[in-house]
Amino acid sequence: MKKHISSQKGEILFEQDVIAKYAGLSASECFGVVGLASVNMKDGLARLLKNENITQGVTLNADEDGIRLDLHIIVAYGVSISAVADNLMKDVKYRVEDFCGIKVKEVNVYVEGVRVLDEED
Repeated sequence: MKKHISSQKGEILFEQDVIAKYAGLSASECFGVVGLASVNMKDGLARLLKNENITQGVTLNADEDGIRLDLHIIVAYGVSISAVADNLMKDVKYRVEDFCGIKVKEVNVYVEGVRVLDEED
């Protein structure tokens, strides 16, 4: 499905995967976020996604009023989950709206796991 916006200079069409990938990459850069997660519904297990599969951790729903993002994340052990989620929602909303010019109605965060970071991470 494509999302478009019109301007005085013409129309811009976005594939939803482009917006989902941008949102996923933006989310993975936020403090306290280890990465995005893919959840195996059969086993209920979450696995950390690599950047090439990052869209599997993002669900995007678009309509005439804007878009809604659901982000499935894994957080670092010892961080405040509510602070990370609040920062993540604000940052991703701002970045996606700035990137594509489409209103983001809501950003929902689903914490799928906690990971202890090694000093090498």
